[in-house]
Amino acid sequence: MNEQLLINGFEDKKYLKISAKPFLKWAGGKTQLLNELNSRLPLQIMQKHEIESYIEPFVGGGAFFFFLKNNYNVKESFLVDSNKELIVGYKAVQNNVEDLIFELEDIERRYLKLSDEERKEFYYNVREEYNTQKDTFNYFMYNSDWIKRASYLIFLNKTCFNGLYRLNKNGDFNVPFGKYSKPKICDKENLYEVNKALIDTEIICADFEESKKYVKKGSLLYLDPPYRPLSSTSNFTSYNESGFDDCDQVRLSEFFKEMDKKGAYLILSNSDPKNIDKDDDFFDKLYEEFIIERVSAKRYINSKGNGRGPINELIIRNY
Repeated sequence: MNEQLLINGFEDKKYLKISAKPFLKWAGGKTQLLNELNSRLPLQIMQKHEIESYIEPFVGGGAFFFFLKNNYNVKESFLVDSNKELIVGYKAVQNNVEDLIFELEDIERRYLKLSDEERKEFYYNVREEYNTQKDTFNYFMYNSDWIKRASYLIFLNKTCFNGLYRLNKNGDFNVPFGKYSKPKICDKENLYEVNKALIDTEIICADFEESKKYVKKGSLLYLDPPYRPLSSTSNFTSYNESGFDDCDQVRLSEFFKEMDKKGAYLILSNSDPKNIDKDDDFFDKLYEEFIIERVSAKRYINSKGNGRGPINELIIRNY
């Protein structure tokens, strides 16, 4: 019997009711597209309310993963991302949620007592320690240090400007302080729900191509890569030091075709270049043999209010 199920007080995961949501705010989060994605799931999944195998090669904040876990019986999951800090966060929630909550409650208690200026100083001290620590941190073997680092990641995410995650070319987190009067640094209830959602889930730090080893016929893959920038000012692909450029988008399209031949169900989202240039058919050519749909969405990354209006996004499927 699964030991983790016993730890959480459940003997059968069929009775495990989950109501998890992303524990991090992540650029490009899919909360607003959930209904569009859900309505396009394979018919047999919607009818049975069951997913044998789910793979997400760019998990990010995991909005769609948590939605599926809340609403379907997902038998096994593989969450992959090349951002090693993100993986530290997920594994800490999965393996030591109680200890992580203890750390976050301590940070929240200390932080909320401070004046605005003191909070700002506290934030930059944590950011500096977080960036300095990365050079000697062991990202390859899970240990108790991951809990402290995950608590810093969540703290910075909840208190930085706009909840962005952005790295400079040196790999340092460089988002400035955000002025929030009462940020919820420790969302205890949700962290417990996320912990439940991560049962029977393998979490892997790797390039998206590594996920092919987990794909089998009938697997459901959701591909949500860093979006192709619509303009030079909206370039926000710095989720890790290497970024994600057009060559990577082409590489992803080849991966999509390869997994299609394996008999997997694939659904992919990306920006629509035609929002800016009606003649830009970059994705239309890459995925011309598949179903390409344009759905209305809102832009959230642009810091200027007038740059957040309705735009189209692409949803591409092989079924």
